Amino acid sequence: MKTTELRQKNKDELQTELVALLKAQFSLRMQHATQQLSNTSQIGKVRRDIARVRTLIREKAVQ
Repeated sequence: MKTTELRQKNKDELQTELVALLKAQFSLRMQHATQQLSNTSQIGKVRRDIARVRTLIREKAVQ
């Protein structure tokens, strides 16, 4: 997910995106724990996306 795409969203859309990413992260962690996850790099990608969304939410709150 690119930052330019996220910057176009409003605060409510970013919140829903954050919830979806947190659910995806939980799912990936469970798959990893049960040895069902073949591509473990997805976990890191989702973590970075969560950080991007949280950063943008914070930026919009400060402005």
